[in-house]
Order: sequence, then structure tokens, then C-alpha cells
Amino acid sequence: MGKAMAVEPQKPSGARVEDEVDVVVAQGVDDEPVEANRRMFEGRAFAVVAAIAAVYAFFHIAALNGLSIRNMTGGAINLPFLPRLPMETWNFRIVHIAGALLLGFLLYSASRFDDDERRTTKPVNLVGAALFLVALWSFGVALWFGSQIRGGAMWSGMDPAIRFNEIWLYGVPLIAATVGGIVLGWMERGPRTWFSVPDLVLAVCGFAVAAYLITIYGTLMRNSTGTPFAPIGISLAAIAGTLLIMELTRRVAGLALVVIAALFLIYVFTGQYLPGFLNSPPINWARFFSQIYTDAGILGPTTAVSSTYIILFIIFAAFLQASKVGDYFVNFAFAAAGRARGGPAKVAIFASGLMGMINGTSAGNVVATGSLTIPLMKRLGYPARSAGAVEAAASTGGQIMPPIMGAGAFIMAEVTGIPYQEIAIAAIIPAILYFVSVYFMVDLEAAKRGMRGMREDEIPKFSRLIRQVYLFIPIIILIAALFMGYSVIRAGTLATISAAVVSWLTPFRMGPRAIVKAFELAGVMSIQIIAVCACAGIIVGVISLTGVGSRFSNLLLGIAAASQLLAMFFAMCISILLGMGMPTTAAYAVAAAVVAPGLVNLGVPVLTAHFFVFYFAVVSAITPPVALASYAAAGISGAKAMETSVTSFKMGLAAFIVPFMFFYNGALLMDAEWIAIIRATLTAVVGVFLLSCAVQGWFLGLAAAWFIRAGLLAAALLMIEGGLATDLSGILLAAAMYFIQRVFRPRPDALMPVKGAD
Repeated sequence: MGKAMAVEPQKPSGARVEDEVDVVVAQGVDDEPVEANRRMFEGRAFAVVAAIAAVYAFFHIAALNGLSIRNMTGGAINLPFLPRLPMETWNFRIVHIAGALLLGFLLYSASRFDDDERRTTKPVNLVGAALFLVALWSFGVALWFGSQIRGGAMWSGMDPAIRFNEIWLYGVPLIAATVGGIVLGWMERGPRTWFSVPDLVLAVCGFAVAAYLITIYGTLMRNSTGTPFAPIGISLAAIAGTLLIMELTRRVAGLALVVIAALFLIYVFTGQYLPGFLNSPPINWARFFSQIYTDAGILGPTTAVSSTYIILFIIFAAFLQASKVGDYFVNFAFAAAGRARGGPAKVAIFASGLMGMINGTSAGNVVATGSLTIPLMKRLGYPARSAGAVEAAASTGGQIMPPIMGAGAFIMAEVTGIPYQEIAIAAIIPAILYFVSVYFMVDLEAAKRGMRGMREDEIPKFSRLIRQVYLFIPIIILIAALFMGYSVIRAGTLATISAAVVSWLTPFRMGPRAIVKAFELAGVMSIQIIAVCACAGIIVGVISLTGVGSRFSNLLLGIAAASQLLAMFFAMCISILLGMGMPTTAAYAVAAAVVAPGLVNLGVPVLTAHFFVFYFAVVSAITPPVALASYAAAGISGAKAMETSVTSFKMGLAAFIVPFMFFYNGALLMDAEWIAIIRATLTAVVGVFLLSCAVQGWFLGLAAAWFIRAGLLAAALLMIEGGLATDLSGILLAAAMYFIQRVFRPRPDALMPVKGAD
């Protein structure tokens, strides 16, 4: 949601000069981040892009709520330059991606900007202008095809004349412009404040792809994909569209997901040469690409979710930003938890949980809240690596915090068919266990370092903030509407409207200009997640069309024949591996396609299987060696990235056990009687506490020797299974460890010093 937080010094009223202190007040939580390759438009260019972004976001909320312009007789007004609302599903998703490509290529350069004036050479400008004309030609030909079809022309993939026109008048120019625009973009060195010609080429190519596919899919040709009767233009448009999606993903989310998508695409055509379960039947390129840009791939579940639930909640988040609710969330967390031992670390847990639930990205959440909490943690005595690790672990947990869960719940509902409300309810206890585990790790770290909390005069006044508790109303309305049976779309829309209404009770009242600004912000914020979901759709399409997912399921079945626990461990490793370097949404989408079906075939309930892979896809953000959230935190704390990653893994170690807990005990996913649910939750919390004590080496006020830690670890593991006998055994073993610890008290030098923070 944001990039920076400022600490504004405020002097308490009536304080003497020598007693003046700085009160920590969060500001700028809702500020939009500015990436190194992001253009900063000015003047007319800014107005144009802002208008496009605002219209794009408003188009979605209008389409999702079935709004359309109607004339006096009740018929929908059809304007040639505006899509009719509500739109047919595939057309809506195609426009959804095309709009993101337009905005993305206008806003994000192919390379980082530096401080020096950048100038593009004349040959690059000339080639770019030529490619722009070629892209316009392709777009014009796609529109001409549409006019032919609307005029009654019969379109057949087997007709030689049509095939010739699709290849040489449309497909070849489109792919040439796409590849040329991508390559030229890497050489472009234009100013940051104006449009780039190669990027305009790519934006037009995105619309050329959309115009053709909307036209062809509007005929019976939609049913021919994957057969010899499919028009060759579908395959050529899909190639260009795939390249555009991967290039935009590289610009906004880095190389990790693009490399994985490229490896999967290579696998399509090389799988026939691979041994074992990786072997796949040969697939013709035209057949494959005629299917990849359908609901079996790019237009499938990931784009279905990004074009509905995700962008709706991005708009909701943008309205919250406009009313500065993010600042209030963090200030409220400081007022509520700042006095506790190791205060800023516990503030990070509460604030990051609230923020991460909404903004849907672990690394972005780290940047939003960590720029305040990390320096404060260091000031209290946390080493730099620990300060960054706490923030990374806490921010990552926001992705599993209901009701929004960073959009993960919506993808899970789309993939599994389980109602969203059931998923949100099932997520409550796992989310509690995650944050409880991080809280215990933070509290024990503070205890063994002898840290204090923040002073009363260092934090915002709780009495003042409690009078502004109405700022939680949009979240409350969202939750209430969902559990009253409203659809997710309607609940999100009501919450968005309430955010604008509530803003009138604050100094940041949302008038027409602020509402337009919120829609503009939502359009910009949506680019990354839409690109990531579309790119993940490529991977999901490969898995579906090659059948590698079912062969992986058979592999898991073979492992489970020897040991079910070993099969679950293998599934955990694959989920984490697939998620490394990827945003949470994409990581879960890929793991759900590869790993979850195998777990279901093992007899694991569908909801449990998907929660299992979702949980590990989330914690991949703090798992070395590629841990995006930890790396973002290291950039703020000044510690080494790998050190921070290892420490954040340690901070979240107890959380890695939680999925095995609800695998063995369905009560933790609310799948049992209330008595069983309460008992399972309490014993799980105790187990997480014992595991945290074992990891931190601190147990009930005393440093723990190695054999005490080993005993606590065994006690914690005994409580994972959830049976009454194992729970009692774990509690008795923990009590024995406490008795031994009291008898053999550690030497005073076992306590860790407060000083020496790196």
C-alpha cells in the first residue's frame, strides 16, 4: 500500500523545554511507492495517464456491479468506443488484461532510471516510430476482421485466404512489433517525465491482441481452440500476448516469476524428451498457444480473481488510503501495544497484520510499516537483523489474516468452489497461531535481552485514538456484509462506499476530486497484481494442458505409500520452492495447480490441502535463500539480506509447524464440534509457545540449557497431533522441563546483554 512512514516529533502540551520528548506518530503509511523504473509524469502527460488509470478502475467497479448507461426506453446505449456493461466473461477478462498492459507499459520503464539526464538516440527513435506504425497496422487489421465478421463473413480456421490474412496481415506484424518493442525498450533512454515510444508500441500491441481475440471469441471459433479448426490468428495473438504479459511482469515484479513461466513454456516442447513423471506427449505449438489464452490458462482462475475480487479490494484499499486510515491503523497499534516489552516489535505484529490483510503483498507491507517500526526496534536494542526479521515475519502473516487474506482467499474460493465465507472462517485459527508464534518469539527475544517498552510520552494517546475508532467502520461493514450473506462483490462495494462516507468525519474528506484520485490510485496499484496473476495463468495453463499436475499427484501417492508424513514434507518443500521470489498470489496459484491435487488424491480434504499449500506459499516470503519480505526489511534495517532472511525464518519457525497441526487435526480449520475446536486451539497455542521457547532458549523467565530446549521441542511436537494422550504427554513433559530448570538454575552470565546491537 505504501512506501514510507515518517516519525513526526510532537511536543506534549505543558512540557518543559528540558523534558521535551518526541512522540511517535505514523504518517505517510498510505503514500504510494515510487519504484526505480516508474515514470513520474508531469503536466499533460500526467493528466492523460491519471485519467486512464481512474477510468480503468471505475470501469471494473461499474462492470462488477452490473452498471450500464440506459436511455429513456430502458435499452443500453451502445457507444462504439465503450464496452457494453455488463460484459461477457471472457471479453471482460481480455479487456482487464489489455488495460493493465496499457497502464503498465505507460508507467514502468524497461530499466531503472538514474539521476543523469537520459536521452534516446535518433536511430532508436526512428525504429520505434516504425514499430509504432506496424503495431497500429495490426490493431487496424484486427478491427477490419471484426467488421468483416459483423458484415456476415464466415470465419474458418481452414480457409486458405483467411489463414493467409491472419498470418501475414495480422500475426507476423503483431509479433514483430511486440518483440521489437521489448528489445527497443531495453535500449531506450528517454526522460522520466514523458512517454516512451517503445512502450507505446507495446501498449498498442496489447490492444491489438485484445481486439482480435474479442472478435474471434465472439464467434463459434471459441469452441475450436486446441483443434486444427482454430484460426491461426488465435495462436499468433496468444504468442504476442504471452510475451507482453511476461515483459510487464518483469518490469513490475522482477525476474523470478518470468523465469519460472519461461521454464514451464520450454517444458511444453521438451517434455517429450524427459524421463519419468516429467515425460509429456508432444504438443504442436499452434495447438498449445490456441489454448493458452483461454480459461484453461491466462483467462483462467487467476485472471478471474484479479478481474473481480482483487481489483475490487484494491479499490477499497485506495479509498482507505485517501482517507488516511492506514496511518490510523499504525498509530492505534502503537497506542495499544507500544508500552509492552519490546514495544515497536509488537506494534509491527499488530500493524502489519492489519495492513498486510488489505494490501496483499508481503514485501510492500514491509516497506509500508517497517520504515517506522524497524528504526524504533533498533533504538530499543534489537540487532538490525532481528528488527528486520520481526517486520518481515509479521508482514508476511498479513497474507493469512481474514477476512481479506491479501486476495488468497478469493483465489482459493475460485479454485476449490468452496464459498468464500467458509474459507475466511477456516482461516481464523491458523492466522491466530501464526501471529501468536511470532508474538512469542518477539516477547522472548525482548525478555532475554532485558528490553523495555516505549514510554507513555513516546506514543500516541490511546484515549484520543479510541475516539476515532469509527475509522474501523469500513472493515466492520465488510465483515458484517460477508457474513450476512452478501456476495463478495456487493460487500466490497459497500465497504468502499463506507470508506468515502467515514472520511467526512476526518480532516481528509473525500469530495469528487479525492474520489477520482482514489480511482486513479487503484488503477496504478492494480498493475502489479494483474500482471502477476496473468503470468501465473501461463504456468497454470501449462500444468493443465500438459498433464504434469496429475503425474505429480501420482508421485505423491507413491511417496505416501511409504510414509504420509514424508509425502506432506515433500509437498511443503515444493510449495516453498515454487513460492520463492514470487508474490503470494502467484505462489499460491502455482502451488494450488501442482501440489494441492496430489494432496487431495492422498485423501486430504480439499480445504485442508489448499490451506496447507497456501500457508507455505505465504511463508516462502521469509524462507532462505530467496525471501522477498526479508530482503525488503534488510534494505531498511541496514543488515545483510541473508542474515535477515535466516533470522526471519527463525522468527517464523513455529509457523512452519502450524500446517501440519491442522493437517492432523481438522478442528483447527473449524471442522469439528466447538468443544474440540476450543481444546485444539488452546493446546496448539501451548505447543507453539513451547516451540518458541525451544527456539529462543528462554523459558518462563530463565535461560534454557540445551537439554531443556530439546525437551521443550519434544513437548511441542507431541502437541501437534491433537490427540488427548499426546497433548497430556506434551504438557507433562513441559512441566518436567520447568521443574528441572528451577532446580538447575542457569548462571547469571547466561543472560544476553542488551548492548551490542549491530
